[in-house]
Amino acid sequence: MSELNFKDLGLSTEILEAIEKLGYKKPSEVQEKVIPLILKNKDVMAKSQTGSGKTAAFAIPISEKLELEERKIQVLVLAPTRELAYQIKEDFHNIGRFKRLRCAAIFGKQPVSVQLNELKQRVHVVVGTPGRTFDLIERGALDVSKIKYLVIDEADEMLNMGFIDQVKDIIKKLPKKKLTLLFSATMPEEILELSSTYMKEPINIEIQAKSSVAERIKQTYYELENDKKFNLLDKLICVEKPDCAMIFCRTKENVEKLASQMRAKGYSCNALHGGMLQADRTSMMNKFKRGEFTFLVATDIAARGIDVENVTHVINYDIPMEKESYIHRMGRTGRAGSEGKAITFVTPREYRFLQEIEEKFKLEIVKGEIPSEEEVKAGRELYNKKVVKPKKNKTKEINKEITKIYISAGKKKKIRPGDIAGTISSIEGVNPEDVGIIDIQDNFSYVEVLGGKGNIVLEALKNKTIKGKTIRAEKAQK
Repeated sequence: MSELNFKDLGLSTEILEAIEKLGYKKPSEVQEKVIPLILKNKDVMAKSQTGSGKTAAFAIPISEKLELEERKIQVLVLAPTRELAYQIKEDFHNIGRFKRLRCAAIFGKQPVSVQLNELKQRVHVVVGTPGRTFDLIERGALDVSKIKYLVIDEADEMLNMGFIDQVKDIIKKLPKKKLTLLFSATMPEEILELSSTYMKEPINIEIQAKSSVAERIKQTYYELENDKKFNLLDKLICVEKPDCAMIFCRTKENVEKLASQMRAKGYSCNALHGGMLQADRTSMMNKFKRGEFTFLVATDIAARGIDVENVTHVINYDIPMEKESYIHRMGRTGRAGSEGKAITFVTPREYRFLQEIEEKFKLEIVKGEIPSEEEVKAGRELYNKKVVKPKKNKTKEINKEITKIYISAGKKKKIRPGDIAGTISSIEGVNPEDVGIIDIQDNFSYVEVLGGKGNIVLEALKNKTIKGKTIRAEKAQK
């Protein structure tokens, strides 16, 4: 690991404060190599494995360089899945928190009206899936005329999921003069062709994995009939005693059935699949990240790009039909240099799929031994005593000194961000730097107050008007 420090990269105090509170210690290899290049306005094409810290590698320098007063969108990030788009948006939001960076995520299966409302505000960064992004550009709802940075994340996944043509269509709508940054775990021919066509003398960065998949992740398979799977899963949980596990099924029906069986057995688990409302999917992922339950039973929507700390086990309850999905699922464990286990259930008829996965990716997946009754009994007693510890909340530290305040006036009362900022800044002991992101809706507004001064502002607003109008201010509900 490099001895370079984030302070050595010439970053502002606002960015340094945010990344320190988020728990970033020293730059990872991809961050060390990519951040200075983006700061110097170079197109970058980076090949980097999942879990290497690449989101921060582009979010930190872009957040540093953005013009905060520009009303039009300056950054467009394209991601293959809704979950990844939301995660990148949250990362940008947290890294740019003290610079008052506004970010929006746009994707399908969420009402367009919600996204249109958000885009009417001043937004610096938009993270979107290709389909919805192109749709909003075509409608004229997403103004891309001032885009300065285009990030194509998980480019090989865009290709696998059939989005590359849409990505090309979006690029054609963007200004010619911009920085283009492409990140991918692999570099197929089509991705290389994309970069040669649309990037300006990109600097190639390749981050070698510190250890091989085989060294980091112990891979095992069990051959059994379909109706024996749950019984074996129950046994393995007792013996393996996972701290945090993702269990993958092929269909949402299988996910719901398995989650129901596991809950009936008393396991701390929840389901995630494409049939759920997006708000429920987002909420479920956040609860899993916080360690509120142990087992996430999911379809492949949770296999790509999602970063959950300390997943000790990935269990393929159903072997994936797409060979690449095995790699993506497995990549949820053994992240950032830690070790993990990948366990796969295979029916006799599916065994050839396992062999094809081994051959394609040059893996050695070892046949596992079914635990004895004695091992299961001893393991169950220990597992039942196991206490689930909540995970460290990365954003807790950054949110500690920030208070979000609800104000009972908005656009219909002709309230503007400057009116709210001016009123709060006039309070004794409060500076303009203490006023964070302001979000104005039709009938109400939200404002973030920084520096632990939320209570001072709330108390003072009881006796103040905004633009001559009496308002009610209270701490925003979560």
